[in-house]
Amino acid sequence: MGKYSFISVLIALAACTETYTPKPKGYNRLDLPPHEYTQLPDSLPYRFQLSKAAKVLPDSSYIAEPYWIDLFYPTIVANVQLTYKPLKHNQKLLKELVNDAYKLTSKHQIKAYAINERIMRTPSGKTAVIAELEGEVPSQLQFFITDSTTHFLRGALYFRTSTKNDSLAPAIEYLKIDIVHMLNTLEWKTL
Repeated sequence: MGKYSFISVLIALAACTETYTPKPKGYNRLDLPPHEYTQLPDSLPYRFQLSKAAKVLPDSSYIAEPYWIDLFYPTIVANVQLTYKPLKHNQKLLKELVNDAYKLTSKHQIKAYAINERIMRTPSGKTAVIAELEGEVPSQLQFFITDSTTHFLRGALYFRTSTKNDSLAPAIEYLKIDIVHMLNTLEWKTL
């Protein structure tokens, strides 16, 4: 056996003793657009600045009511569902809507390992309740805002993907910024 053949056999034997460890799958690449805003079209009883990356779509669910919309983000494949109810100075209706908002959020307790709720005051003095849900939940952020006499707006963030929420964390944070901006610029129209 020649000198080079012996070295080749040694290298082959040494290479065969190592165990192969597969590399983990990579995270999805998200190219998040810059935060730029435009005014919501004027046909609704509310208005706010929304992301230029979002498309305003009518709510197409079978229970949709007037003024319900989806803010669809095609590059992230996510949407913020917005439902609106006129209160007409009906305090009983307000109480029902607030209770429904809390019930809809609490339905996620099965999969959520935390629901962090905070109350936010907007620059114009409005109060919003924001619930951030942690865990493998279908909706990572839910909120509502009202003037307690005339208007009630509720929203929920959904991703149209089976990607795990830890991989979606950058997109969730990106959309939180847009939602807070939306709430801070919200104005009610006179009905």
